[in-house]
Amino acid sequence: MPSSPNFPEWLVVLSWCTLLLGFACSVVILRDVVRHPQHMAIMNVVWPITALFGTVLVVWAYFRYGRAMAPHAAPRARDTGMGMDMDMKMHMSGKSQTPFPVMVGKGTLHCGAGCTLGDIAAELLAFFFPAIAIVFGWHWLFAEKIYAVWILDFLFAFGFGIIFQYFAIVPMRNLSPGEGIRAALKADSLSLICWQIGMYGAMYIAQRIFSQAYGHHATADSPVFWFAMQLAMIAGFMTSYPANWWLLRAGIKEKM
Repeated sequence: MPSSPNFPEWLVVLSWCTLLLGFACSVVILRDVVRHPQHMAIMNVVWPITALFGTVLVVWAYFRYGRAMAPHAAPRARDTGMGMDMDMKMHMSGKSQTPFPVMVGKGTLHCGAGCTLGDIAAELLAFFFPAIAIVFGWHWLFAEKIYAVWILDFLFAFGFGIIFQYFAIVPMRNLSPGEGIRAALKADSLSLICWQIGMYGAMYIAQRIFSQAYGHHATADSPVFWFAMQLAMIAGFMTSYPANWWLLRAGIKEKM
């Protein structure tokens, strides 16, 4: 089938603009977290990754609600009465002042960062090594390559998502590795599945539009594909948000 050069110029230009905007927003946050590290170390990775698709909205959320969670440059001090570091007390105070819907959003972004990283890795791997798609069903189970790659996407996204949750939940609960894995699976499985459902749905719609309008799908060597992926990640956030609301309300997932 024809590839990405047959997309209209306006769509290619729009795609490049949104991708460059996402990259610029990610760099802005990355530079700031280097100077103002988050109390929860994994969030130093979450914020820049999610800015790749959330762009200016994630930058706003970071500086409005995320950066306040970072420990200040003041020296660490022990509270002999409570046995807590000063930065820990500031972190807990900041959480108590954060609106619950914002906590849910941060938890959803935390889940989405792992999914985003996994989806990017899987799509690039399948593009550069097409035989991998055959292993996951292309030709013998699916006529279209994209559906086979989605299986790989899910495995990578789920794996990265659980890793991200593991490094968030283990330090907070002081768990052993085995307990941490079980807790991470319990806390994030539903959220990850809901995220991928939203992502798949949006990518399916986008690829159908591309196929009907231009006669071919977008592939990973096209900026249009990654623009569609940005939109798909936003859809993933929307479908995962209600699940994270319930998980936080039920105390299954930690507030951030």
